[in-house]
Amino acid sequence: MLSVIAIWIYMFLTTFPVGYGIMYAVTRGTKYRVKHIDTYLICGIAGVTVYAQFASLFGPVGLMANVILCVVNLLAAWICRHELGSMTREVWGNIRDNRLGERGRMFGILFLFLLFAYGASRGIIHYDTGLYHAQSIRWIEEYGVVKGLGNLHCRLAYNSSSFVLSALYSMAFLGGQSYHCAAGWLAFLLAKVCIEVIGMQGKGTIRYGRLRASDFAKVMGIYYLVNIFDEMISPASDYFMVLLAFYLIIRWLELLEENVQSALPYAMLSVLGVFLMTVKLSAALILLLVIYPAYYLVKRKSWREIAKYIILGFVTVLPFIIRNILLSGWLVYPFTQIDLFDVLWKIPKGVADYDAKEIQVWGRGYADVNRYDISVKEWMPEWFGSLAGSDKLFVLAAVASVCILFVYAVGMLCRLWKGRWDIFLVQIAVAGSFAFWLCTSPLIRYGCVYVYLTPAVILGGIYDKLLSGAEERRRTGTISFRWKMLRMCGIVAVWFLFGYKCAALGGEIMGSFVNDYWIAQKDYENYKTQSYQIEGIDFYYPVQGDQVGYDSFPSAPVRTEVRFLGQNIGDGFASGN
Repeated sequence: MLSVIAIWIYMFLTTFPVGYGIMYAVTRGTKYRVKHIDTYLICGIAGVTVYAQFASLFGPVGLMANVILCVVNLLAAWICRHELGSMTREVWGNIRDNRLGERGRMFGILFLFLLFAYGASRGIIHYDTGLYHAQSIRWIEEYGVVKGLGNLHCRLAYNSSSFVLSALYSMAFLGGQSYHCAAGWLAFLLAKVCIEVIGMQGKGTIRYGRLRASDFAKVMGIYYLVNIFDEMISPASDYFMVLLAFYLIIRWLELLEENVQSALPYAMLSVLGVFLMTVKLSAALILLLVIYPAYYLVKRKSWREIAKYIILGFVTVLPFIIRNILLSGWLVYPFTQIDLFDVLWKIPKGVADYDAKEIQVWGRGYADVNRYDISVKEWMPEWFGSLAGSDKLFVLAAVASVCILFVYAVGMLCRLWKGRWDIFLVQIAVAGSFAFWLCTSPLIRYGCVYVYLTPAVILGGIYDKLLSGAEERRRTGTISFRWKMLRMCGIVAVWFLFGYKCAALGGEIMGSFVNDYWIAQKDYENYKTQSYQIEGIDFYYPVQGDQVGYDSFPSAPVRTEVRFLGQNIGDGFASGN
């Protein structure tokens, strides 16, 4: 646990100045001021991850990459020293004078910090971590990016920027174990945001008797955090994607609910959406949100601003695209519809197509790729029947919400009722993402964020609209009994779900308590392997099953025949076929 805390402090010190520097450069000369400290941290995480991906193109992501990162942070801190000093004095003054209950809020955040550090120090190592996550991270630690690495094992071509972030902060270069704390840090940051729903700050909370769509999204964020509390120790890209998607949607909704007119925060969240796509491609439809800031920037003819955000988005996605090409020879592996490159290390088209089909059938609950072409009517009932009870309820709620949104959209087009198209766009983005996930590869952990957010954003938005005039009625004393009951039902439902999940978390912690991992984080799980040689180099594969873990390196689930592109494994691989 102490190792997790130490790495999290280091992550804070190396992401906050980067995030502050980026936001300082973007907001300079504008009237917009950043409201939340976590904005700097999330921006810094994205910026540092983009840097680490660029660094991986030239060598290992280890000691030297961290030294350069520290130098960059010192420069950013020096350039922004006056602004940082002013912010520090303001925060300290608020805590010292206990303005707006700041001391209690800080103690609450400290409690969350220690709680999530405890959770991230132990727990369940994800199956896929032993299959390929740990090996992917070790390749980045040892070599950076390796041409044709996917020929050794196709899953090593599943390029995710989250693996590079995990490698940067693994501290493997110190000679001990490779730590995996980044997902837990993101979980803590999201918890800090979601806990605002019970009244730590802001008026749109249970504490003030008013719930909005963002509050329902926060409650679902808490629900998800409790579900992964004993799993966030694993560096799985699914966790990174879901955590960041929750953050993006929550903060976007808050901006709309506070009627923020500046396009800047929406544009920066859109850049975060581009970054989210580099974590996992299944988040691509979130980019529909780009329409909102783009519309206003074009309307105002802010061409310089448009160019600035396009450049930010391009820089964000560029190293991800380059890594895709180097790892697999394809622009976006394993999708072969775009075939632009003819390189020696290219994964054969048949292998890539088979892999793409395997992903989809696995999400539908099958292990046999031959079932890829079966109809939706055949696989969906079986898939739905295999879900857990709570997941069934959320899927049904999401389907119902999509149907309601369709009716609502028709009503808006026919001018039967008025609606806010800005919130409607957010609802379209999450509903579209849910529909795409449901019809392609609906494994719950792939798209649970869409399952949870779709009813929260759509039904929560309707609830907020119904009560939009209740605040004025309450002040004038004319609020009707039905409005009071509707408001109370929403608050009670949220408190019930919040209390239930907190109680479940407490029971889970007590039931699985082990007096261990107080110093060092639980290490990767490793498995018994056997070796074979390719051109004089030892490679490994498991004696049983398909998991290899971290220590046996380089390894793959099966014995693979590949050709070296150079004299050693760092030069890359070509298919042995």
